[in-house]
Amino acid sequence: MSYTIRAMFPALLLSLSLTHTLPAMAADPAPASDAAAQTPAERPALLPREEEEAQALARRLPAEELQRLQAGSTEFLALWRPANTEDPQGAVIIVPGADQSPDWPDVVGPLRRKFPDVGWATLSLAMPDIQDPALQPREADASPASAEGKPAESKSDAPADDQSRQQADADQAAAAQVLAQAQAEQIFSRLDSAIAFARQNKARSIVLAGHGSGAYWAARYVSERPGVQVQKLVMIAASEPAAASPSLTSVIPALKIQTADFVYKNPLSRAAEERLQVSRRSKGAGYTQVGLVNMAGTSDAEQEQLFRRVRGWVQPEAGDN
Repeated sequence: MSYTIRAMFPALLLSLSLTHTLPAMAADPAPASDAAAQTPAERPALLPREEEEAQALARRLPAEELQRLQAGSTEFLALWRPANTEDPQGAVIIVPGADQSPDWPDVVGPLRRKFPDVGWATLSLAMPDIQDPALQPREADASPASAEGKPAESKSDAPADDQSRQQADADQAAAAQVLAQAQAEQIFSRLDSAIAFARQNKARSIVLAGHGSGAYWAARYVSERPGVQVQKLVMIAASEPAAASPSLTSVIPALKIQTADFVYKNPLSRAAEERLQVSRRSKGAGYTQVGLVNMAGTSDAEQEQLFRRVRGWVQPEAGDN
């Protein structure tokens, strides 16, 4: 009898051990919950560059300067400063260059702050983000065969392969042209809205002032819309966007309003020389090229010089030219 009890004792201990262990293992959901807790949360999508700039300006500038204008279905930011006088001369609409904000510290910001003190309101525009995927041409596939996982073509198929590549290049060029036109329409729509806003605020005269690639778009705008209510055009350190068509040089003869092309002459760029030459061969309403001098290390003095030269041309009676 004692032998039987001793033989059964290990089995009894094992049974009791399993009885207490298995329910605990089944009821423990910790590993699954820990895995869920360790799953990283998705980061919120980054804001477009233009919207980030708008939020930064809203935190830094007075609320009365911030204007939300409508261009088609798109709302965009513009910075408005009324003239500090009872009898304003008009409004200067400032078109920044690529990747520049409406309060860019070089040219754009100083002009928009200085002109109101001499009787001109200013309206500085936010421009569409040229890096927006919607404004970028899609790259053509290397070849239809590779996309489908087919083997490479033999040398005997080379003419057909060349034809496919030529067709792909043509398709890509056509798509780029369509997107470039869409970009131009976006910018022109913003300029339409800016001019309407200036007119609503009783601007007697409107000057369009573009900096960098903004000068290119301002010039194209007044050349392609000759009936627009702009009296003068100012281009400052003008440059062309990549693969611009038409070129700025070819736009010059089509300008029908008084135009001042402010260029840095130490040294004078080849593009500026070409614009001056083509203006001499055409009969425009009045193209003038004005030379500026770079003042290394004296940014404030350079900005003041630029403002005085632009003001002297916009408002000759001021006598500051």
